[in-house]
Amino acid sequence: MTDPYRAAAVSAALSVGRRFSLPTGAAEVLHERSNVLVRMGPVVARVPATTRLLRPDATAWLERDVALSAYLTERGVRVVSPASDPPAGPHFAEGLPVTLWHWTPHDPDHRHTPDETAGSLARVHAALRDYPGELPSRGPVDELLTAVARNSEVLDGFADRIRAETERLAALLPSGPGQALHGDAHPGNLIQTAGGPCWLDFEDTWRGPLEWDLAILARQGGPEFLAAYPREADEAVLATCTQLRSLFVVAWRFLIAQRFPHRLDEARAAAAEYFS
Repeated sequence: MTDPYRAAAVSAALSVGRRFSLPTGAAEVLHERSNVLVRMGPVVARVPATTRLLRPDATAWLERDVALSAYLTERGVRVVSPASDPPAGPHFAEGLPVTLWHWTPHDPDHRHTPDETAGSLARVHAALRDYPGELPSRGPVDELLTAVARNSEVLDGFADRIRAETERLAALLPSGPGQALHGDAHPGNLIQTAGGPCWLDFEDTWRGPLEWDLAILARQGGPEFLAAYPREADEAVLATCTQLRSLFVVAWRFLIAQRFPHRLDEARAAAAEYFS
């Protein structure tokens, strides 16, 4: 059976590709889960797929992804850079937003060491400290509350508990302005190019504590990745951010199960474990 999320995203990518005379006849689907990535010669189109269930209109997230990536590129930080000719967008086709990126050759089998990963993330953080653009100030908190409000029937009886837990954790986060973050700084968003480690996927960015990025790095990389980061984390803030990330993943699993129904039991198990 054809996956409608993949099919719609590929169709939108090809539509934008034809608009700019890209080589759509040789298009290659590189990735097809949260977002669908379609390579057309020197350009890769990025289109929301599963993320549509969390963000029915993902335009603002894609705009921030392009803006931060361009900002970092201009400052010599190695990131996958947005296209300039044709422009990065977002463009719109068949009801979906599409962004365009330079194809970045890389080694898909490379596994970065904790030092490589943490060191390159620290360089991203340093460059983002002075980022002047507007960013959300409550990032994952507001996304979780919005997801519960929009999808309470999908959360399998856990909606009220997720809402209450989100509000509890939000009250524990530091009240300061924070700084611009990657937002989803796990090792899977770091690729190895000829020039070295290269970050991508800044659509989850927000202005908050560094511990948010570090919690994700440690949760999905391991404690050795956190230990390699050249700045100590506030342990209390790190613990709160780790819990908030785990709660976000619980809600996200239920949304994934709307696209992949066979994963509903996985979502139920994750929720039961979190609230046990």
